[in-house]
Amino acid sequence: MAKNPTANISGFPTEPPLIADGNTQNGSLDDLGWADADSEAFAEQRAYLANHNGIRGLERLQPEDVEDAVRLFYRDGFVVIENVLTPKQLDQLNTASERVIRDVLAKDKNRQGNRGSHRYSFGSASITGQLLHEPAWAMLVDLPTVTPIITAIFGSRNYILRGAGGDFCLPGASSYQPLHSDMNDRLEYQGQTFGSFHDPRGKLNYRDLPCPYVCCNFLTCDFTAINGPIRQIPGTQHSQQKIPKLAQEPEWMKLSTVCPAPAGSVLIRDTRAWHGGTPNLSDHVRAMPNAEFHAPWYREPMRTSMPREIYNTLSEHGQYIARYLVAGAGEELRTGFREDLGTTPPGFRKKP
Repeated sequence: MAKNPTANISGFPTEPPLIADGNTQNGSLDDLGWADADSEAFAEQRAYLANHNGIRGLERLQPEDVEDAVRLFYRDGFVVIENVLTPKQLDQLNTASERVIRDVLAKDKNRQGNRGSHRYSFGSASITGQLLHEPAWAMLVDLPTVTPIITAIFGSRNYILRGAGGDFCLPGASSYQPLHSDMNDRLEYQGQTFGSFHDPRGKLNYRDLPCPYVCCNFLTCDFTAINGPIRQIPGTQHSQQKIPKLAQEPEWMKLSTVCPAPAGSVLIRDTRAWHGGTPNLSDHVRAMPNAEFHAPWYREPMRTSMPREIYNTLSEHGQYIARYLVAGAGEELRTGFREDLGTTPPGFRKKP
């Protein structure tokens, strides 16, 4: 049998080059997604998710509930905190997100995405790998509603900023992203080093450790059953089990989504916990900017990604935790978006 000429050696399809879109700066942002929105198949899937999606009994806390936040975080591998953004901050983040999303989509007329169709990583699309050159993202580094919780999770204020990015999915992101973890033991891939932990004895791996890496995902809109809420599998941050492939994933895991949850909330998660994207069958873009932090004792290779002028606007604590990411005095950072938007990792592509 002849090999599929569009597949690479791994068996995953090779993505075609992106095509520019000159019409993304006009009209409603929400209109830049959907295709076949009124199809019968989408209508059935939308109705099913509306009736069944969401973690039952999802606990949502307030910023002052620090002890409970730590308890839930260590129990489940994630916790939702409401009211961490003021209305003004939420508006600032939404305004910046819309501008960035329009610029990203200007490179992708067919909505190929860089995390699957209609699904995008902000950070992967960025030349620096982060969006810390954007004031709205830098704002997330040291919020008075979030910093005490991160401090309590790590048991120290000496944690460090890893970066800030996040993701968004357009209306029409109709497929599930495979479950995955955002970190691994140290590995080399295409000449780059990822992760840091390595036990030469082979007795421990990164899942045996206390939490080394926290991601704070900020909700710019309400998470509903049909607009692509992230799914989290509770208690998997220390699991040594193999993460199931999408085809083997039980239905309850696909429905284990963080919803309902209101705009202005933050989802604080241990990046080792199993999670993945879900279909956005609504009429609205779902954007989820983030800020990421390493424990005081954990390090990974990090690139300079914050301009000095942004760094100078941060609080004293913000500057302390961002010290490994800031550009040197007089150093100009090249910002903007990669021509290929970073492409979709092979594991997130559908096999032919």
